[in-house]
This record gives sequence, C-alpha cells and structure tokens, in this order.
Amino acid sequence: MDARRLLLLVGALLVAGITAFMARTLVLGSAAPAAGAMAPGTPAAAAAPVNTTEVLVAKRALPVGTILDATALEFRPWPKDLVEGAYYVRGQSEPAKLQGAVVRFAVPAGQPVTQGALVKPGDRGFLAAALGPGMRAVTVPVSAQSAVAGFVFPGDHIDLILTQTVSGEGAPLRASETVLRNLRVLATDQRTDKQTDDKGKTVVTAYSTVTVEATPKIAEKIAVAQTVGTLSLSLRSLADTQTDLDEAIASGAVSVPDDPKKEKAFLARATSRPQDDGDSYVTGADVSRFQRRTVPATQGPPPGMAAPAPATVNSAAVAAQPIGPVVRVVRGSDASLVPVGGKN
Repeated sequence: MDARRLLLLVGALLVAGITAFMARTLVLGSAAPAAGAMAPGTPAAAAAPVNTTEVLVAKRALPVGTILDATALEFRPWPKDLVEGAYYVRGQSEPAKLQGAVVRFAVPAGQPVTQGALVKPGDRGFLAAALGPGMRAVTVPVSAQSAVAGFVFPGDHIDLILTQTVSGEGAPLRASETVLRNLRVLATDQRTDKQTDDKGKTVVTAYSTVTVEATPKIAEKIAVAQTVGTLSLSLRSLADTQTDLDEAIASGAVSVPDDPKKEKAFLARATSRPQDDGDSYVTGADVSRFQRRTVPATQGPPPGMAAPAPATVNSAAVAAQPIGPVVRVVRGSDASLVPVGGKN
C-alpha cells in the first residue's frame, strides 16, 4: 500500500470518529433536559395541561334506560378544540340537577354526556325512555303502610306482596305471598325524581300509586293481583339482586356468555330483570295458632261426570213439618223433608 492510500484511510477513520463523538454528545445533551422535566415534583410536571376544559363524562357505561344518580357522572379534562355545544361544561351546568334523568342513548364509560342523550323528569317521553327494551310500565295502588311509609323512590327495586282472604268451609284462610320480585320503580304519584329541600336532603312524602317496570306477562299478573287482594311493597337491598343472580348462575338456570363484553352487558340486564318465580308465602297459622293453614277442598263429582243440578227445596212443605228427626227425599229436581217414621 502506497503512502497516498494510507493517508486517505487514516483521514476516513478520523472523520468517522469525530462524527460518532458529535452524535453521542447531541443525544446525551437532549435527553438530560427531558428527564429533568419529567422528574416528579418539578414545576413542569405539576403544570396543568394547556388548552383544555372540564366536561361531564360517564364514570361507567350507561345503557339505555339508566336513571342517573350521584355516582354516574364526573368532570374530566377535555381538549377545547373537541368541545361541542351539546357537552356539559364545568361552570355552565350542575351535575346535581341531572340526577333522576334517564339515558336515552347509550354512553360508553369515559365519554362525554351530551344533552340529547338525556331525558329529564317532566320532559315528554321521559317514562318511555326509562323503560328497557320489551318492558312495560304498570301502576300499582298503594297506601302509606303498604309502600314502606314513602321510603321507596324512583330507581329502587322492590318485591310485590299479595295478601288475600280465601273463603271455604269454616273459618276463612288468610295468606300472604311474594308474587313478584326485583321490580324497578319508575315513578311515585307521577313524580319521576326525588324531592329535596334547600339543604339537599331527600323529602319523604306519602303517595298513593307507584309505577314499576315489568315484562308484558308480569304486567298481566299485576293487573289480576289487584283484583285478588291487597298489594304491598317490600324494598330490596342492592346486595340481594346480586345474590339472586349468583344463585341462578350456580344452579345453571342462567347461562353467562363466554365473550367478556357480552357477559358484562348480560349481567347488567339480568340484575335489573323482574322475576315472577317466587315461592315465599305465609298463612294465618304461621302467625297465630288460632288461624288456619289450609282450606279443605270442596268434594266434587267423580272425574268425567258433570255436577248434578241443585235440588229445589219446597219451603212450604218444610215449614209444615214438625221439628224432629227427618229424612231428605229428592224426586227429580224437587226435595222434601219427611219426619222419621212418617209417610212420603
């Protein structure tokens, strides 16, 4: 190798070394300020995002028909460029005034709630929006004693108890049974929201009617139950609904989908679904020893035979008979009483 080629090789190596050194210096010099800016506790890290505002978003998924409560919505930062006129912006709206409103269009978790997605109490179509798909609204007459003294509010879940008196031979049978379970309350005396005072406390008032959500078949049962006896409301705990669902899943009566997304939606529907398979009941004998437990069945005609026509008693002939042992004689549709030893 001659001197010229050797000189070119040394120069190329020198240029490559200088280039590598400068590149390393630039990389380390730019990374240090970035790390310092992200260090916790520094003013840059504590600074709030710029060009944002706070809008009202859903804290959890809100399906159609959901009645909003204090835990459903919250304010979160949102880019100002993406804020629309239908959003609820902090300072321009109050979440407390939206409690009791019904979701008309489903809102995913973390997404802003628009004014068109909600129907407020008193607005046209509020009750129809509160109903789930395939459900019906049924009004039940109640009293202060049968409605938990007014402590049942829209959004609560109740059981329906039927109390009746069954006539039969001897003393009547008094019985009470839970005929329907897990009914969602939609309104009380045409009010679909909770009444509050100046301090924000719930006002408990008496009412005479309660509107509940039911399937078409359960709505028919409620209509018949009102003619059978007296209806009473029993307020359910929030934990009871989940317990009933767990028992149904464990027994195999309910099949949960394998898809996690479908499973979540299925469980939400199942927990709010009314039930008509209750078998809980109490008779008078369970309360007092002087009451009956059952009513004896009236003896009817043999299977396949029609009941005979009632016989007509000749009252004039009966009145003329002397008091004493008698025999009842039936001839066709006429009946008469003949004293023992007398002639017929």
